[in-house]
Amino acid sequence: MPSAFPGSPKIRKGGLVAYRLPSLLPTIIVFQYNPDEVSRSIQMRGAQGGGRGDAQRTAGAPDETLTFTVEIDAADQLEAPAQNADTVAMGLHPAIAALETLAYPSFALVAANEALALGGIAFVAAEQAPLTLLIWGRHRVLPVRLESLTIKEQAFDVALNPIRVSADMSLKVLTYRDLETTNPGYWVYMAGFAQKEVLAAANTLTSASAIADLLPI
Repeated sequence: MPSAFPGSPKIRKGGLVAYRLPSLLPTIIVFQYNPDEVSRSIQMRGAQGGGRGDAQRTAGAPDETLTFTVEIDAADQLEAPAQNADTVAMGLHPAIAALETLAYPSFALVAANEALALGGIAFVAAEQAPLTLLIWGRHRVLPVRLESLTIKEQAFDVALNPIRVSADMSLKVLTYRDLETTNPGYWVYMAGFAQKEVLAAANTLTSASAIADLLPI
């Protein structure tokens, strides 16, 4: 949580941006408080076969999963009810709904498909979750898919609207192996991939002198 000390630097907010393509109007979820920690699990995608020379082969970028907890509290808004009528009326229901829709297809598409099915039409459009981008600072913008979401509603107002919420999230990073080149998320991932190599090279430049005399080749 950011410090109240006036001389503290302004902390950049993390968040999620979800697009229901082809619409370019996103759902934006800005973290009220940045998570205190983010856990990242990276597992290799091994190539098939166990012959000589296969030990270093991969089947593409590794599987990466990020898990963290988002805290949402309506206390500040409820202290100024005249300026926050929606929070007074609905509590944190809108924020919860925004998180939950990351796992849902478009309601309009579902309704259209149901109407087509009732009309006896066999072909229906694919129901897809939105393209979601995790924005965690300028050096980490990743296309992700919501894998799991556990919401804990911890306090309620007199109308039983939730006013304090904790959400445990698990996000799978979508790589160039998961996305079509026509999907904007593909190019977001490739940009992050290229940036990762640049950052790794910067680390090598700063560390080379400390280990250069130990290098075997």
